[in-house]
Amino acid sequence: MTQKARLYSGMQPSADSLQIGNYIGALLQWRDMQDTYDAFFSVVDLHALTQPNDPAELREKTRRTAAQYIAAGIEPSRSTLYVQSHVRAHAELAWVLSTITGFGEAGRMTQFKDKSQRYGADATNVGLFTYPILMAADILLYQTQVVPVGDDQKQHVELTRDLAERFNSRYGDTFRVPQPVIQADTARIYDLQNPAAKMSKSAESHAGVIWLLDDVDVTAKKIMRAVTDNDGVVRYDREGKPGVSNLLTIYAALTGRQIPAIEDEYAGRGYGDFKKGLRDVVVSEFEPVRARALELLDDPAELDRVLAVNAEKATAVADETLNAAYDRMGLLRRA
Repeated sequence: MTQKARLYSGMQPSADSLQIGNYIGALLQWRDMQDTYDAFFSVVDLHALTQPNDPAELREKTRRTAAQYIAAGIEPSRSTLYVQSHVRAHAELAWVLSTITGFGEAGRMTQFKDKSQRYGADATNVGLFTYPILMAADILLYQTQVVPVGDDQKQHVELTRDLAERFNSRYGDTFRVPQPVIQADTARIYDLQNPAAKMSKSAESHAGVIWLLDDVDVTAKKIMRAVTDNDGVVRYDREGKPGVSNLLTIYAALTGRQIPAIEDEYAGRGYGDFKKGLRDVVVSEFEPVRARALELLDDPAELDRVLAVNAEKATAVADETLNAAYDRMGLLRRA
């Protein structure tokens, strides 16, 4: 029997709810890939520490994120779904990799440069600077071959590849060199009120963000109030009609239909009918996801048990890799 290739990915528990961009850009892709790959999916709570957090809120957000993974179809019986901090090897390997990462190399990471310039050096912590090194540890611990990421994370996977090759060259073959799988541009979802900006959990206003755990009435109203334009034609044109194009992207992603077919269906019918159709599609998709996630959150002890079982599975794989790295670096192992 051919062994499946290994896949790793994760998201931060940085909001009470994931949003539709996370669902379309990550969760739907993960759900399909877990049948093809030996998949490891993590709630990366250590990464969330790069921003100030209330401890109780972080614990709750971590559970809520895990529940939404499961509700969206990431099944713990088919994938290894766990919380990052439950596997100590993540933090340990991150330190090891930091010792072979150049200061200038880390400083060139685009996300760090953007955030440090926006907030200033004094408001930017060392964790944010070393974030890509921890991400590299996340990936390399599991001998990962495939990493599904958005364009904004591609540079971090390239650093991961460089570090794997550097370690292997210095200390002997230890890590697989992973390959990024970049989501298609058409899967990028933009803010409903500002279709020039990517939809984000950190958006200043939530009016243009569709949350998975929103009440269906709230979701419906957001779609009906989405920004379009004045010509009334349902047509994809990312530059000229960004609002309508964004809604078409969501419609196509959730139905599996091609955008030209959707354009033909709504030809001459205007934006009102089109938004109603999209509203029905989104509500139908998210209603059972929301219900399942809330059901899981009603029994946190059982959810914690499932995560603990999966963390044990992840730890067994991660420790094997970490021990090999320690041995090759010459660290004296405890008797």
